[in-house]
Amino acid sequence: MATLPSENKTLLTDHRSYAALDEILGGLVLNQRQHQDNKKWFRLLGIGFLGVNLMLVSIAWLLYQGIGVWGNNQPVGWGFDIINFVWWIGIGHAGTLISAVLLLLRQQWRNSINRFAEAMTLFAVMCAGLYPLLHTGRPWVAYWLFPYPNVLGMWPQFRSPLIWDVFAVSTYITISAVFWFVGLIPDFATMRDRSPKLWQRKLWGTLAAGWRGSTKHWHRYEAAYLILAGLSTPLVLSVHSIVSFDFAVSIVPGWNVTIFPPYFVAGAVFAGFAMVITFAIPLRHWYNLKGIITMKHIDWMAKIMLSTGLIVFYGYIMEVFYAWYSGNPYELFLKENRMSGPYAWAFWSLWVCNGLIPQMLWFPKIRQNLTVLFIICQFVSIGMWLERFVIIPMSLHRDYVPSAWGLYTPTMWDWGMFLGTIGFFVFLMMLFVRFVPMINIFEMKDLLERIRHEDHDSHGHEPVGAATEGGAL
Repeated sequence: MATLPSENKTLLTDHRSYAALDEILGGLVLNQRQHQDNKKWFRLLGIGFLGVNLMLVSIAWLLYQGIGVWGNNQPVGWGFDIINFVWWIGIGHAGTLISAVLLLLRQQWRNSINRFAEAMTLFAVMCAGLYPLLHTGRPWVAYWLFPYPNVLGMWPQFRSPLIWDVFAVSTYITISAVFWFVGLIPDFATMRDRSPKLWQRKLWGTLAAGWRGSTKHWHRYEAAYLILAGLSTPLVLSVHSIVSFDFAVSIVPGWNVTIFPPYFVAGAVFAGFAMVITFAIPLRHWYNLKGIITMKHIDWMAKIMLSTGLIVFYGYIMEVFYAWYSGNPYELFLKENRMSGPYAWAFWSLWVCNGLIPQMLWFPKIRQNLTVLFIICQFVSIGMWLERFVIIPMSLHRDYVPSAWGLYTPTMWDWGMFLGTIGFFVFLMMLFVRFVPMINIFEMKDLLERIRHEDHDSHGHEPVGAATEGGAL
């Protein structure tokens, strides 16, 4: 989908000067009074802080008692820990997709949302990484999962999906963090130049790594940024594909299906964009960013949700079809158990949340209604969590041997850990909004420059105000 020149104007409808962009975007960090006067920011930070404490208490009790405090048991050896791990990894996908894939496709609409989407990726992967780490039972020896020289001659079991997760997640968070930091360097320099206090200039100057905006700097920056985008793009596909292999290589009915990798990747993008919209809608309202995160951005993100949601819904239908077409009695029983067993409420809720409700996004009026769109995104987030619940405990609680059947019930510590990581995520996002430029300043200036060229080409003269404003690209 190529961006038509005239569409650039719909991506920046206000603050049409370099100085205004510096003021409003850089001011979110340099003018802390904006946050101090914002009670909603404090409320969310407070909720996040409570969540962080809940998470720490849950982890402390887990380390003291062991993972027996979770509801995992025979026959359901995987429960909330793996459900939440896969859910958080999925949420982390939108940031890389928006930043890397759309950068390679030269899509200008990524500029307004890529920075906080990248931050979401980092924070979501941090939440995800806690679960397999704690699930090992002895997280203080987690380094045994890495191949390292040692006198015991002990090496990881490379046929174990747990090892695949270690390499996939550690690679993903490393590349994402480097990509995020490199993208911030020109904006750090802007903050350095606009900071009123010496200590602030030193801090931002250190982070800017000597950036002066010379031609050589820009040339090297763009080369490095494109290389990182090229490295990150396959990770979008590989990380969640590897996570899906955790299930697909097994012999458990409902897990060993070849559709899992594309189905998991589409679901990850689906959930990730739902979370990006969940944060974008209130932030643009609280900080008067409606001219920078425009309705065009919202509309296109909703369309991506609709398209990826259709892929996910297709996956649900194909799972039912596979069971019927295979004629395998275990697969047929699994489908019957999902539809009418003790967890049937989760199965049908999943179809409603991810299959039926997103169909409302076909209508432009729904995509333009922020309240309805926000509610749809919450249904999608719940639905994607239910999807993992349906796949994991529902496949394990009734397998091949009826004498081993049993129900899975999460404990208060399962819920405490899950709610705690949500609070941890919200807490980090609120700190990010306050202390790091959450929208890419220099790329918004680049977009403004493109709009001016279009104005110049269409009117045949320099746009009014271009020669009198302050600020530099």
